[in-house]
This record gives sequence, structure tokens and C-alpha cells, in this order.
Amino acid sequence: MNATRQDAWTKDEDIILAETVLRYIREGKTQLEAFKDVAKQLSRTSAACGFRWNATIRKHYEEAIQFAKEDRKQGGRNTSWNFVELSNDDRDPIDKAIFLLEKMKTDFTQDNQISHREQQEIINHLEKENNYLQEQLLRYKEAWEEMGKLWTWVSRSKND
Repeated sequence: MNATRQDAWTKDEDIILAETVLRYIREGKTQLEAFKDVAKQLSRTSAACGFRWNATIRKHYEEAIQFAKEDRKQGGRNTSWNFVELSNDDRDPIDKAIFLLEKMKTDFTQDNQISHREQQEIINHLEKENNYLQEQLLRYKEAWEEMGKLWTWVSRSKND
């Protein structure tokens, strides 16, 4: 059996704990199961994980917990983005980013699969935009070259 750790919690471990608990809530599993999972990952006891969650981490994720519970009630298909939990200034920007990316990943795989026709329309639009931007870039390059020629001509005229 692996030795359990008794050192201080790192920010990364806190993030793993929080994201795992939130995922378990969204999936309809218990927090105790989440603590056991995190305990294995971090070589800590599930009791230590539960204590850390309840004593320190949970208060920073109250809105995210509510959102995860709502998501679970709707069968994991809550696509209405709620950024309220992301605006809490007490949370680390990395925590916010991880939460948002996890939510985006879940929503994309479950709800945002677009049809082949829609994908083709998007590709066509992007190709047209790309062509337009390439034309603009070419015009700017040509104008820049003309300005360089003019500058050279002005510099020579001053020296003559």
C-alpha cells in the first residue's frame, strides 16, 4: 500500500480535488466517491480529502456546486452558460479557466455537435474571410513597398 502524505496541500492538488468533486456532483455520484478517487490520485486519505474540501475549498466553489447540481438535474445537458461563478474575485484565474474549459468540453461533446452542412457553411465563410484578409494583406504590403520607394527617393533628393 502506498504511504499517505501528510504535507501541505498545493494549489494543483486543490484544483484536482475541486474539479473531481464538481464532476462527481454533475454525474450524480457522491462526494465520498470523489474523495476516494482523489485520495488515490494524490496518495492521501479520503478523510484528508474530505476535510480539505469541507474546511477550505468548498466555500470558493459554492456557485459552481449549484451549477453542477442544476446540470445534474437536467441530465448533464445544461447549455445556458452561467458566468456568475467565474466572476468571483477570490478564485484563482487558473481555477476559473479550468472550470470553464471543463464545462465547454462537456457541453461541446453532448450538445454542440453540428451537422455536416453547418460545418461546410462555417468552412466556406472562413475561406471567404481568409481570402479577403489575404487581399488586404497584399494591399498593405504593396503600400508599404511604395512608401519605401518614396522614402528612398526623398532621401536621395535631400542628398543631391
